[in-house]
Amino acid sequence: MDDALIRRARGWRRSVRDWPLWELPGWLSCVLITISAAYAVALEVAGVTTRFRVHDVVLFAILLGFGVVAIELTRRAGEPAGFRRDANGIWMLPIAIMLPPFYCLALQILNGALLQWRIRRYVVHRRVYNAAVHGLSYGAASVAFHAIAPHLPAVAADPASGWLLRTLAVAGCAVLRLAINRPLIMLAVKGSDPTARLRTQMLDGDQLYNDLTELTAGVLLTILLTATRSWLLVLLALPLVTSLQRSLRHAQLVDAARIDAKTGLLNAVAWQREARVEITRAARTRTPLALAMLDIDHFKQVNDTYGHLAGDAVLAALSATLRALLRDYDITGRFGGEEFAILLPHTDAQTAEQIAERLRVKLAQITVATGGAGSVQPPLRVTVSIGVATLATSRRDLNDLIAAADAAMYRAKAHGRNQVQVLADDASAPADRP
Repeated sequence: MDDALIRRARGWRRSVRDWPLWELPGWLSCVLITISAAYAVALEVAGVTTRFRVHDVVLFAILLGFGVVAIELTRRAGEPAGFRRDANGIWMLPIAIMLPPFYCLALQILNGALLQWRIRRYVVHRRVYNAAVHGLSYGAASVAFHAIAPHLPAVAADPASGWLLRTLAVAGCAVLRLAINRPLIMLAVKGSDPTARLRTQMLDGDQLYNDLTELTAGVLLTILLTATRSWLLVLLALPLVTSLQRSLRHAQLVDAARIDAKTGLLNAVAWQREARVEITRAARTRTPLALAMLDIDHFKQVNDTYGHLAGDAVLAALSATLRALLRDYDITGRFGGEEFAILLPHTDAQTAEQIAERLRVKLAQITVATGGAGSVQPPLRVTVSIGVATLATSRRDLNDLIAAADAAMYRAKAHGRNQVQVLADDASAPADRP
């Protein structure tokens, strides 16, 4: 019996060591564990100090059912990978404001379990961290409102100013929730992927507008429920939630259709569309512009020797390096199997060559593991050949510019690979493809 317990304990320790959580940077693992532990403590404290009443439990069950229906109605749209946006705040905010903090804290466990079961199986530590962040942020909003509420003027004495101040208080607590939630989510996203561009994911105009829409709808539903105590309003709000949820999913699907799944860069169609717009603008305003075509040397040998998983890892590592090194306004896409296209606006031939050379050197320093944990195989390194062409009199559209950069790239391969070749001005570059 003792031997069986020992074997079971050893097996449990091995399974813990295999958790994906430990593959994250050490500081990020500590952050995730700390936030999750803080959430667990907050939930326990709130549970001990909460006085449970039938009215509160019924209200919680009604709003929880409202949320379940909203999730089910939008389930076919799925849950995208990476940073996820939803409209759950419309029904979660009333729970945080109208009920003691325990309910909005406990709600996140139920919501996370439902998403994991019905929508998408997510890495467990990410699901737990998301639940903890949402729980702590809504819990803070709940605590803040319950601290403010006793000091608000009675509605009966002055309905106009009373409801106005209550609305402002609810809105302020909703903003507090966002102020806590967003930085913690951004910290985790950036920590797990340093090349992620959070401004485009979380802080652009459309995303902020969606946040404002969700906040406004949540505040209005909270005030209406508080004023009327009519649960029929929940049914009237359901189409609003599902419509907003579907619009968010649609925007995410449209964005996903532009992105190459293996690299996270623009796919060929999206890249060409954006590149044409930029080239037209540059030609009209007579500003310099360059195009770099980048190809991984001997990539077929990588796939044949190490397997396609290693090839995919090379593509991912190379793409991450490109995102980290290039400027925000450069347009980068995966043009073919191992070929990448980089449009460099406001860039002359000399600067484009410097950028390409810096990329070549940095990409040659990438190492990719070719075996599992404990493998003795040396890490895989690759080199790239880059061809650069600039906008010129004989190259005024995208096809001509691609052809020129492509010719320069094949000239780099013909001259020994792992180098940069530049086609500037109106020079032609006949080259034999290797």
